[in-house]
Formats: sequence, C-alpha cells, structure tokens
Amino acid sequence: MNSSRLFAFGAIMIFTFMCLPGILAAELDLSALKQQYRRPTTIPFPERTPYSPQLATLGKMLFFDPRLSGAQNLSCASCHNPSFGYEVPVKGAIGAANTPLARKAPTVLNAAWTAPLFWDGRAKTLEEQAAGPITADVEMNAQFPEIVARLKGIPEYKTWFDRLFPGRGVTKDNLLTAIATFERTVVTGWAPFDRWVEGDAQAISASAVNGFRLFNSKAGCAGCHTGWNFTDNKFHDIGIPTEDVGRAKIEPSNPLARHAFKTPGLRNLTYRAPFGHKGQFADLDAILAFYETGGVERPSRSPLMRPLSLSTSERADLLAFLRALTAEKTETALPNLPN
Repeated sequence: MNSSRLFAFGAIMIFTFMCLPGILAAELDLSALKQQYRRPTTIPFPERTPYSPQLATLGKMLFFDPRLSGAQNLSCASCHNPSFGYEVPVKGAIGAANTPLARKAPTVLNAAWTAPLFWDGRAKTLEEQAAGPITADVEMNAQFPEIVARLKGIPEYKTWFDRLFPGRGVTKDNLLTAIATFERTVVTGWAPFDRWVEGDAQAISASAVNGFRLFNSKAGCAGCHTGWNFTDNKFHDIGIPTEDVGRAKIEPSNPLARHAFKTPGLRNLTYRAPFGHKGQFADLDAILAFYETGGVERPSRSPLMRPLSLSTSERADLLAFLRALTAEKTETALPNLPN
C-alpha cells in the first residue's frame, strides 16, 4: 500500500471511529480526553543549540530589527506581530514589493512544536524557516552577505555574537540559530481550557465543555486538530476554493497533497483572525460555517471533510470552546536595538 493510500485509509478509520452512531458527545470520557490535551512543561530545544537567555535575547533583537531586510524597513515582526497572535490582521501581509503576499503569515506561537514549517511544510526546522522570508524578494528582500556585513559594523551585535559563538561571530548560520532560539520561546500562556484540564471545573463554561465534547465527536475537529497545540502537523485539503496547490509542490506524486495545507494550531485564536491559508475567513463564525459545508468536493479533499449539520446551540458551544483556548493577553516588551 503506497503512502497516499495508507494516509487515506488511516484518515477514514479516524473519521469512522469519531462518527460511529453509538459514540455521542455526552458519552465521551472527559477524564481520558483531557490527558490528550495536557500542556507540556518544557520547551524542546535542539541538543546542538540548547536554550540560553542570552541567545534568546539576541534572537529577539534580530526578530524585531528591520536592518535584516534589504531596504531596512521590515522585520520578522512586520508579518508576525505579537499583538495579533504573531500574525497580522490582514489576508496577506505587505512585503518588500508593497503588495499583499499570496499567503497569510502563519503564527510563530508554539513553533517549537510545529515542524515542518510554512503552510506547505517546505522548511524542516525553524532555522531553515527563518532564512526564507529574509531572502524572498517579495518579503524582506535581503541577502545574507549584506546582513552579516551590516551587523558586524554594529559594535553591540558584534560583541554578543563573538561572546555567544566564540571563534565564529556574526555568520548567517549563527544569526538564524539566534532567531530560531527566540522563536522557540514564543509559547502561548495558560488559557482557561488549560486550567480546566488541570482540574479547575469552573475555569470554562458549561457551553465550552459541551463544545469540547462536540470537537471530539460529532464535529470531527479532533481528526486533525490534535494534542495540546491542536494540530497534527500534517497537511490536508479541506476543500477551500483555491488555485494554490499547497503541499503538492513538495509532494507532487501524492494525490492528497494537492490543495493541502498545514493544519494550524488553535491556540489564541481570538487574536489571530482572519483565518485560512490566504485569510479567506474573516472570523471564527465564518470558518466554522465553511466547515459545515464540507468544502469543495474534489479528488484531493480529505476524507475527514464532509457536510456537517450543527444546531444553533451546538455552533455556539463549539465557538465557546475555541475561545476558551485563548490565554489572557499580555504585553510583549520590545527589545532595545543596538545602534
């Protein structure tokens, strides 16, 4: 059995299990389900580049520094704004060409757990991902030799690179290591849902609890949105009308990869609208209404997608649950950039 057929078979089995007539939302074992969504207590850092506060601080400075762009007017934070869930509240962020980009910038939230990266998964690591937008002509439009030379001319940057990377100093790889280290520290705070999982029965409403049941049963959301970050880190065609072939550029021989995009995590959704790989859906109500249609029927559409009939109260319950995944908003202190 080839990989695409195996995936389809597995997806159908998940779909069948979650939609068996005998499995009702009210009958789910909440205690067992909660364990599947319990937050980790540590961040996974690569052995080759363990966490240090100094390295993360350097990476944060670089993340917010427009001098990493060709015209020195855009930073990583231009498309990944902390105020909007490390995204931007538009369909496509504005890049160096002063036009909206073809895809919405994915969030940096919980990126330590979300490899591969990008909507099509073309980057295996955060280090590899960071390099893409910096050099893309429609995004930051810079070249690393110029960036390295520019940073070497800034005494404070040079001092910190020399201290953190003895004998190597400012290099492309070290710059990307620092940015990736910072990005791994960008973790969503504890949401009401997390407090409920940990035993606070009053942390979320009865409506949200019922939405959680629906999420794991009738609505079928948990077929893709799994684990504490609510993503299987895989690629699915959910039937959105689009000319973008998505994952098919990476897996051209996989028929299910056409129009397939990375399953986004669902944390802090309240701050992250619009939704979809191109920001096609203005808010949570709009994307939930789309899911109910089952999407465009085509050969690549995921077997997990099918028309869904929710009552008004069920729809409200699902939305209450999704909103319970948002942590209390905190201010992100901007770094002082060296002169």
